[in-house]
Amino acid sequence: MALELNRVRALCFDVDGTLRDTDDQYVDRLASYLKLVTPFLPRRDPKIMARRTIMAIEDPGNLVLDLADRLGIDNLTARLLRAIERPRRRMNITMKALIIPGVSEMLEALHLHYPMAIVSTRGERATLDFLDSHALTGLFQVIATGQTCPRTKPHAMPVRWAAEQMGVAPETCLMIGDTKVDIRAGQAAGAQTVGVLCGFGTEDELQKAGASLILNSTADLASYLRQYGPEM
Repeated sequence: MALELNRVRALCFDVDGTLRDTDDQYVDRLASYLKLVTPFLPRRDPKIMARRTIMAIEDPGNLVLDLADRLGIDNLTARLLRAIERPRRRMNITMKALIIPGVSEMLEALHLHYPMAIVSTRGERATLDFLDSHALTGLFQVIATGQTCPRTKPHAMPVRWAAEQMGVAPETCLMIGDTKVDIRAGQAAGAQTVGVLCGFGTEDELQKAGASLILNSTADLASYLRQYGPEM
C-alpha cells in the first residue's frame, strides 16, 4: 500500500534500531568477544556471526511480544521488562547510548512541522535516559514506553494513546520503526507505517508486514517528506 502523505498529521517513532543505534552497538560488543574464535567464523569476520546472533535473538523477542499481545498478558510483559531493565541499565553504564547518524537533525527539522511521539516497548527509565543524553526529550510531545499502557506493541493501544495525547486521529499518524512489531502496531491502530533498515528488521520482513514505505535510515525521513509530502 502506497504512503498517502496528505493524511499525515503526526509522527510516532520507535527507539531501538530506529533512533538509537542499538543494532550496531550490540553487534560491535558481541564481535569483540568473538574475535577469540575468528578462524572458525564465516569469512573469518566476527561481525557477520555477531549480527546473525543478534538477529536470531531479536526475532524470538518479537515473537514473545506478539504472543503476549494475542494472549492479552501485556501487563505481565511490562513487569518483566521492568525487571530486565535494571540489570540491563547497569550493564549499559559502559555502553554509550549511540544515536543513528543524522537522526538528531531529522528530528529537529520535523518537530517544527509535526507533533511527534515516542512509541517504544523499552522501559521508561531507559527510554528517557537515551532521549535526555542526546537532548531529544523536548522534541516529543508524547512519550509512550512499555510501561505506559496496559497493552504493548504490536497491540494498537500505545499508538492510539499517543495519537489521543497529540490531539490527532490514529489514522493520521505515521508509525516509524525497524521491526514488524512496529509495523503491525501502526496498522492495528489504523496508522500508516514506515519501515527503516538501520535496525534489526530486514527489507523482506518489513515488506511482508505491510510497511507503506521502507527507508534505508530513519535519518532519510525528513528529506523524503520534503520531496514528496505537502510543503514544509
